[in-house]
Amino acid sequence: MIFVIRPPVSGNGRDTMTVDANDETRDQQLPLPPRPVLPDMAAARSRGPADVVEAHWQSLRLSWQWRHAVHKIRSPGRPYPGIVPLLDAAAAQPRLRRLYPLTSHFALLFSSSTSYPWSVQAGSIEPLYNGRFKVRRRSPYAVIGEVETAEEAVALVLELLPTGPEAVITASADDHV
Repeated sequence: MIFVIRPPVSGNGRDTMTVDANDETRDQQLPLPPRPVLPDMAAARSRGPADVVEAHWQSLRLSWQWRHAVHKIRSPGRPYPGIVPLLDAAAAQPRLRRLYPLTSHFALLFSSSTSYPWSVQAGSIEPLYNGRFKVRRRSPYAVIGEVETAEEAVALVLELLPTGPEAVITASADDHV
């Protein structure tokens, strides 16, 4: 017995395996947004730790906004953790804006050092896929709350910051500033 495999044919007699450029039913690859232009971190390092902090805030926000836009194109309807509104809410707080922001697995942390080894202050905020935010204390490591909004999460982290003088932003020994 011999089997012949033929491509499926649509009701209009056209081969459905080939795609005509004018065919309205063909799958279209949506273009991705252009990658953002990120701040020049080398130039920021040459100006000092405060400029490094500011440049990194801008870089993180632009990068995560781009990743979110790409996710909406590639995976429409699938949830994406609220890292973008979290970064916006944290950047609006002067006490956090002075610290070096870092992300790991969508969690947002704040360091008083601009390079490794990090000197993490307060705790971390993790945006969840259900739209909520989990806040963890740094030491002792523990979940201190799960809240509805990025602003509420930022308020909890602000309460965890040490009282007294503001943390001094430091550069590593390799950062000749």
